[in-house]
Amino acid sequence: MEKYENMLKQLQNGELKSIEIEKEQFYEFREVLVKHPLFKHFRGEAKQNGRVIYTYQEVARS
Repeated sequence: MEKYENMLKQLQNGELKSIEIEKEQFYEFREVLVKHPLFKHFRGEAKQNGRVIYTYQEVARS
C-alpha cells in the first residue's frame, strides 16, 4: 500500500508522467487511490488486457 502512496505522490509532484497498473494490482491500488485527498485530480485510462494508465491533472474532474 505504501508503494502505491509513493507512486501517487511522485505522479502528483511531476516526478512521474504516468503510472501503469496491471489488472492484478487494480483493486489494491484503487483502495489507496480513492482515499487520496486529491482523488479527483487523478485520471485513469483503460487499456487492453485490464491495464490502466493513470495521469495527474492540475484541474480536478467534476
